[in-house]
Amino acid sequence: MTDAAPHTPLPRPGLGADRARMDEILRVDHAGEYAAVLIYRAQKAVFEGRNARGDIVRDLGEMQDQEAVHLARFERLLNERRVRPTAMTPLWRIAASALGAGTALIGEKAAHACTEAVESVIEKHYADQIAEIGDRDPALAAELKQFRDEELAHHDHAVEHGSRDAPAYRLLSGVIKAGCRAAIKISEKV
Repeated sequence: MTDAAPHTPLPRPGLGADRARMDEILRVDHAGEYAAVLIYRAQKAVFEGRNARGDIVRDLGEMQDQEAVHLARFERLLNERRVRPTAMTPLWRIAASALGAGTALIGEKAAHACTEAVESVIEKHYADQIAEIGDRDPALAAELKQFRDEELAHHDHAVEHGSRDAPAYRLLSGVIKAGCRAAIKISEKV
């Protein structure tokens, strides 16, 4: 039959899987950096409103600025690679702002406990991604390594400033870590 429609191959398992996985990586990393900016912004606003010591406000501002650089990079990557952000962005905006404000209202040590918990999850998340994409996209892996190192510096700063002395530290840390892990899984797919 010469006038038959052209043959369209059936989708094969794995076809496009690399692209889909890179889309997930960029989507979730964008969501995480977006949330980090909002957490620090909310914490900073609470401490400014309480006329807190200038060093906590300054430190939160510096960390927020670093996260904003990460966020801007992921926004560019989403646009360049035509990847949609997570549909959960409106919910993450509320959750991140509430987490930042809530921990700051508890006090400085709780704000630091929040940073420690979030950054410990993010550090592992970035390390896993670096190992996964290192050969496929060495340039992005190098950027992720730089971002991971900066996140680790935030983690270490929080520990040095008493994160583990926060009220109900273990519970607070556990809940925040569980929330971060859930947000990562959801943001990759939705």
